[in-house]
Parts: sequence; C-alpha cells; structure tokens
Amino acid sequence: MPGRVEGKVAFITGAARGQGRSHAVRLAQEGADIIAVDICEPIRNVAYDFPTEADLAETARLVEQLDRRIVTHKVDIRNYDGLKAAVDDGVAQLGRLDIVAANAAIGVNQYRAWEVPEEEWQDMIDINLTGQWRTCKAAIPHVIEGGRGGSIALTSSMAALRTYPGIGHYSAAKHGVVGLTATLAVELGEYNIRVNSLLPTQVDTPMIMNEAMYRNFRPDLESPGREDMAGPSKAAHALDLPWVEPIDVSNALLYLASDEARYITGVNFPVAAGANIT
Repeated sequence: MPGRVEGKVAFITGAARGQGRSHAVRLAQEGADIIAVDICEPIRNVAYDFPTEADLAETARLVEQLDRRIVTHKVDIRNYDGLKAAVDDGVAQLGRLDIVAANAAIGVNQYRAWEVPEEEWQDMIDINLTGQWRTCKAAIPHVIEGGRGGSIALTSSMAALRTYPGIGHYSAAKHGVVGLTATLAVELGEYNIRVNSLLPTQVDTPMIMNEAMYRNFRPDLESPGREDMAGPSKAAHALDLPWVEPIDVSNALLYLASDEARYITGVNFPVAAGANIT
C-alpha cells in the first residue's frame, strides 16, 4: 500500500534534530524524499546547545534507513541566497518539490516586553518570522513550477493564541507567522497550494528541555529541572500531560501534507493538548 505522501519531495528547515528531524523521518516513512537544512552552529544569546553537522548527518541516516533519498545542507535561514541554493540543489537532485515545512526557530529568554535587548528582539524576528518568509520565498517558485499543487506548513506556536508574560518578542514573531500563513493561503490558492500553520504547545525537544526554560517555568527554584517544569506546564493544558512529543507535531504535518487534507488551507492547527481552550 503506498504511503500518504508517496513520491513527493519535502523541504524541511531546522531538520538536524527535534521537530525537524521528526518531520523528516515521519514523511520519509510515508514515502517522501527530503531536502533538509539546519544552521548546525550556535546562535548568540540562545541559552541551549544547538545541533551540529553530525546531528544533521544522523537525520540523513535515519531517512536513508527508510530507503528514501535525502539532500542536506548547512544553512542559516537568515541567509536567503544560501536557502535558495539549498532548495535549488535539492530539486535538481530529487526532481520536484511538493511539501514545505518551515520549522526552524529559536527559543526565548524571558524579559518584560519593553526590556528585551535590541539584538535579541532582532534575532527573534529575523529567525522566527523573517526566516520562515525566506524559506517560503526560496521554495514556492519550485512548487508552483511543478504544477501539481502542494502543501506548506509554517510552524507558529500557542504563543500566537495565548498570552504568556515575558516572551513578547517570541509571541510577536509567532503572531506574524499566523498572518503570513493567511496571506500565502489566499495568494497561492490559484495554484492549488495549501498553506497552514502548526501551533504546538510545549514539545519535548532541546529547545524546551533546557536549564533556561526550566527557570522560566519555575523562577521560584534555585536549580529547577525537567520534573519541576512538568507541573506548571501541565496546568496550561486540558489534557493531563505536561508536553507533547515531536511525533505528535509530525503527524499533524503529515496530515496537512497528505491528500486527506486536500481542501484544508489557511488553518491554524493546534497540537496543544487543549492549551488553546484552557
């Protein structure tokens, strides 16, 4: 029985680990070949370890283990020329482009909105919003040229729907992603290209599971850990769990990329354990 995205090609940013790696593997399990990029180096003022080229190579190994093809590039999504070159090369090798997962992003240091350092505000917008636009800018011409329609999923956040004090710069970027999603959905409708956004809650990835984030959730403790974060994280959800897993977001992406969602566009899709209703 063919996979749900059999024979298609997906372009995924932030693919070296976390949600991006999960997306690559899940789509490959269902028959897609992959173009995968990641920065694979540290970013200033980000308080957790970033993936490496070895991590991106591991993503490639996992995809190839599923007997699918993958093209990888080390690219910063703030670099449009680099993104375009990566997509162009991937399409040249794999023959087409059908699915775009604009996933790459950075986490957040907490400040009151008027106290965010200038460079941290700028990096947040450049990566979490403008980087998604650059991803689409590089990829969309290939999807249009294919003439088969396609699916684009931009990763936003529950921070685009709920108010979380201390992350105004992150929230502003993720609100912007929702606005970009709606505009692209209207503009690309004539090409049968569907555009939706994924809105996860906390996801069990290194971007969330790190000392800085534990302190954000438990500022009352001197050295909080993962277990200390679980209680307040769970309190944000209708379901009785503190966070979701990367596969949960990947399954949503797969659905939106598949023909099962062929008439779904312009939707903000929560993968949120009910955080959107609490």
